[in-house]
Amino acid sequence: MEQLSIHQIIENIKSQKVFEAVAFDYSFTIKIEKYVPYACAAIHNGHQFRKELWENCIHTAYERWYEEDPETKQMIQSHPIVISGCDSRFEYDLNRAPEDAVFETAWGKQLWHKPLSEAMKNKSVLKHKQFYEVVSALVSTLELKFGFCTVYDMHSYNWKRWDREVPTWNLGTRNLDNERFEAVIEDWRHSLSEIKFPYSIASTAKINDTFQGNGYFLKFITSKFKNTLVLATEIAKVYCDEYKQVIYPEVVALVEKELIDRIPQHANEVYSRFKK
Repeated sequence: MEQLSIHQIIENIKSQKVFEAVAFDYSFTIKIEKYVPYACAAIHNGHQFRKELWENCIHTAYERWYEEDPETKQMIQSHPIVISGCDSRFEYDLNRAPEDAVFETAWGKQLWHKPLSEAMKNKSVLKHKQFYEVVSALVSTLELKFGFCTVYDMHSYNWKRWDREVPTWNLGTRNLDNERFEAVIEDWRHSLSEIKFPYSIASTAKINDTFQGNGYFLKFITSKFKNTLVLATEIAKVYCDEYKQVIYPEVVALVEKELIDRIPQHANEVYSRFKK
C-alpha cells in the first residue's frame, strides 16, 4: 500500500490502474486489484479522531466506537475493489451530506465542550469532499467500462438497544428504484438469510426493518449514476459485545468467508440482468 494524493488516486482510477493506497491525510483507503462491475465500501469502519479535537470532545472513545461500524472493512476485504473510511464519523460523517457531516450533537448528547471554529469544521468537510471526488471517479469509471455496476455499502448497527426483535441483516432500499431492482434486492436479502452463525445467533434478513437506506453515500451515487445499484447492507452487531467493546473475531471471519462467494455471485447476476 502506498500513500497517494487525491489527484493521484483519481488519475489511477481513470487510467484503470491496479493499485492499493491510503489517502495522503490517512482519511481513507482504497484497493483495486482488478476492475470488475462491483465495489465494496465500509465508510463507517474508521475510528481515527484528529488529535486537536480530543480535549474538546465530550464523548469518550468507547461512546464513539459504539456508534461506528467496527470490522466492516474486514468483512469485505477479500474483494477486488474496496474503499473504506479511516476516520471516525464523530469527526465527520461520510454518510451525511457535507453541510451536516460535522456533528454538534450526536445521538442526543452534546459532542463538544466548545463549538468548533469554522477552520476546524472546514478541515473535516474537506476530507468529506475529497472522499466523494474519489467515489465519483470510481463509479464513473466502472459504469463507463461495464455499463452497470453494484456497490455493496456495508454497515453495522447496535441491535441490543432495540426494544423488539430485529433482523441480523437489514437492507435499506427506500431511496432506490424498487420497481427496477426489486428482484435483485430480494435475491440479496435471501442470500444473506442463508448465512449460518455460531452460538445460536439467528440468521434473519429483512428490508427496511430497522433502517431505510437514507444515507448520503447511497443517495449521492444513486442520484448521480443511473446504472449503479447501491445496496445499503447492515449487519446487527452480533459479531461483538457492543456494551463491553469485545470483538468476536471468529464471527467476523465467518461473515468475511460467506461474503467471499455471495457478493460476486450476486453482483454477476445483477450485471447479467442490467448490463447494456
